[in-house]
Amino acid sequence: MPSVRKPIITVLGHVDHGKSTILDTIRGTSVVEREAGRITQHIGATEVPIEAIKKIAGSLLEKYKFELSIPGLLFIDTPGHEAFSNLRKRGGSIADLAVLVIDATQACQLQTFESIEILKAFKVPFVIAANKIDLIQGWQKNEGKSFTESIKLQDESVQKDLDEKIYCLVGELFKKGFVCERFDRISDFTKQVAIIPVSAKSGEGIPELLLFLAGLSQKYLEKELKIEVSGPGKGTVLEVKEEKGLGKTIDVILYDGSFKVGEEIVAGTSDGIVRTKIRALLQPKPMDEIRSPEQRFDSVKEVSAAAGIKIAAPNLENVIAGSPVVAVWEGKENAAEEVMQEIQSLKIESETLGPIVRTDALGSLEALTMLLEKAGVRPKSASVGEVSRKEIIEAASIAKEDKFKGVIFAFNTKLNQGAEEELKKTQVKVFSANIIYKLIEDYEKWKGEEKEAEKKALLEKTTMPCKIKVMQNCIFRNANPAIVGVKILEGKLKPGVKVFKKDKALGEVLAIQDKGNNLQEAKKGMEVAISINDAVCGRNLFEEDELYSLIPKEQFAEIQKLKECFTQAELELAEEIREKQKKIKA
Repeated sequence: MPSVRKPIITVLGHVDHGKSTILDTIRGTSVVEREAGRITQHIGATEVPIEAIKKIAGSLLEKYKFELSIPGLLFIDTPGHEAFSNLRKRGGSIADLAVLVIDATQACQLQTFESIEILKAFKVPFVIAANKIDLIQGWQKNEGKSFTESIKLQDESVQKDLDEKIYCLVGELFKKGFVCERFDRISDFTKQVAIIPVSAKSGEGIPELLLFLAGLSQKYLEKELKIEVSGPGKGTVLEVKEEKGLGKTIDVILYDGSFKVGEEIVAGTSDGIVRTKIRALLQPKPMDEIRSPEQRFDSVKEVSAAAGIKIAAPNLENVIAGSPVVAVWEGKENAAEEVMQEIQSLKIESETLGPIVRTDALGSLEALTMLLEKAGVRPKSASVGEVSRKEIIEAASIAKEDKFKGVIFAFNTKLNQGAEEELKKTQVKVFSANIIYKLIEDYEKWKGEEKEAEKKALLEKTTMPCKIKVMQNCIFRNANPAIVGVKILEGKLKPGVKVFKKDKALGEVLAIQDKGNNLQEAKKGMEVAISINDAVCGRNLFEEDELYSLIPKEQFAEIQKLKECFTQAELELAEEIREKQKKIKA
């Protein structure tokens, strides 16, 4: 018989915007209200019972007409993209709802946008906690009160300032494809994202945050929350940890069914799967009972979803974060095959040219490859693990054909010794970071700089289209070389460029001077003196002559490639020169 589990809630946002403080405040508020429902600290998660939410929300329940029947909320304690991406399952995320924390005084930052992209990729609905409202000038703190109560006690100018900040967020998020509004002004929660103003420090707005997470989960995620408690356990590895006296353990978020001590489970490893038997299921002691590291855990015989649990079992050394963990029950003998298929589905090995991606966990691998492909970058190879010598050699080979594809992305992982040594022999570019958005940003920045440098180098080698006119009374030397005063009618002239007139090639411009100073370039409108070898004034060069730069035939295609570097008039002059050069006699 299906029962309803607790919705799994995760918290994301830019660094220092208050993710951890919000979680601390939720935990603290729940501890204070424990007579209404004692807080349960899970491994990697905090359970807030529905009785505590009802007590904290108080009159808000009636105001917003929420009738809560879910057992509570399960908050994932480790905030951030990395933890979120490891809350993965095939086709999406085990997180039912997310809280996107944004500092109301700073608006959206880089990691905010990364969070949004990841939430979109994993199709996870979210609410926005506009944090730090207590930093708005003139804000009067009201410890522990709801936002609904607190906003009424603020000056009109403070309310107006808050509204301006909220609508700044609304505008920024609209550009990302989301229609947002302050929670108490929303007409349709299926079409608008709720912005809940909060202060993690004073607790203002936390009652609304908890109430809306519970209410929206219950109202719109009814099917997702139905589980078979008596069925085989399905979970996701949040972290692999060494525990004193236990060896390697895995912290798991159980989202369906049950795990029991002694039963067989299958988990994903860096090179396949591991089958092992649960030796112990561990949950933390209540907060006020933690006395020493040796006594942090209570042992339980069985645990049901949704829950955070530590599993101790043999052979967990190579299990990877983000991998599925499935209980093997009678009639569920294909569990190993399911886990293997899921892991294999995330790995990429293709024949196409592309970068090599290595990450520390399956969740980050999935998130990074999704965001790379969205940016138009299709990896040749993507898997979990360190970067090896083989990958450096392979990237170097790809770089010979396309240097922008012969690169390596290393997220939260390192190069092994062989790779470090091989890298010194090559020009392979390795992008390494622990923020996915920064990896992609650094790559795009490098790519832009390299293309700009390539363009500049090509431009240096390209003969500029140029048209000049010999000025009257400005013949300073007749020959060897001829020195004349000219006006640049269009384009740019550089030393070393050959010039022609009508159907005759004249010679090479040896130098350009302005008032006795040598120039490396003369631009449109300038009047300068130039020296031309092989030109003889009175024989093949005269006053009022119009001369053109002689552009090598193959460079007309280069000019088209670099057309954004030229004015329209210069491009038209290049076409004119192309036609005129056809008439030059050999």
